[in-house]
Amino acid sequence: MRWPAALLRLLDMGKQAERVVPPTGHTAWLTSFTAGAMTFLCVFALALSLASGRLADRWSDALARTATIRLSAPPDQMQLQTDAILLLLSTTPGIESAKALSDDEARALLEPWFGPDLPIEALPIPRLIEIIEADPGYDGAGLRQRLAAEAPGAVLDDHTRWRRPLAEAAGRLRLLGWLAIGLIGFTMAAMITLAANASLAANAQVVRVLRLIGARDSYIARAFVRRFTLRALSGSVVGAICGAIGVALLPSADAAGGFLTGLGFTGAGWLWPLVLPPLAAVVAFAATRRAAFQKLRELP
Repeated sequence: MRWPAALLRLLDMGKQAERVVPPTGHTAWLTSFTAGAMTFLCVFALALSLASGRLADRWSDALARTATIRLSAPPDQMQLQTDAILLLLSTTPGIESAKALSDDEARALLEPWFGPDLPIEALPIPRLIEIIEADPGYDGAGLRQRLAAEAPGAVLDDHTRWRRPLAEAAGRLRLLGWLAIGLIGFTMAAMITLAANASLAANAQVVRVLRLIGARDSYIARAFVRRFTLRALSGSVVGAICGAIGVALLPSADAAGGFLTGLGFTGAGWLWPLVLPPLAAVVAFAATRRAAFQKLRELP
């Protein structure tokens, strides 16, 4: 029975101490607006960071199990060397399947760049052979040597040059996202610190009177910490809701195209915006507490 009574007394003391801080004024809307705006931006930075990782992972996974053989040969030797390569691949450990792309499939690959009327038959386009890798995979160096013996014009492309830039870009985008989140948190802490300092300076006379009647600095600081923490929490909740709505309104994969597929939150990722308001409250608590005690030491 003692713990509930003690907690009620503590809350009552916090409410009484909170009366020291004026409920209105420029510091009130500045704190709420800053927390809301920073949380709104943080939602988008978090969505970009998570989505870039998912997008690159999906692309990398799709490319990791595929490879392509480009065969350049005289027209009278093209089909003969294609058959020889397919026979070689069928006996190569680590290859699940292999097939030569037809002219229609090659035309479909080139259609986005050259249009649907590209005369494939009249152009010296190499024959493409698609390879699906098994688990475990094949020996790339050994396969290149066998291809050089069977078909000198065949070149194996295991998509390494495509996967590496994707992985690097994803890592940098993810890092930039987390750096942006850290910068947003630092900016919010700085703005709330300025607001708390301004409020303390504006109520310097009240602080002096409270000290004269025996109030301790911890009691006075509690008033500012509580009020500014609640302001930041309420503003952050609004910012998180607006940010989540903005992310939900991003174009869908069907409307925006394949490049934008996966941008935003998916599944349990929608819970991430709910984490931001408590974090904003923690940042406001720490910033206000530090600013309050520092300012109280400066006041006579």
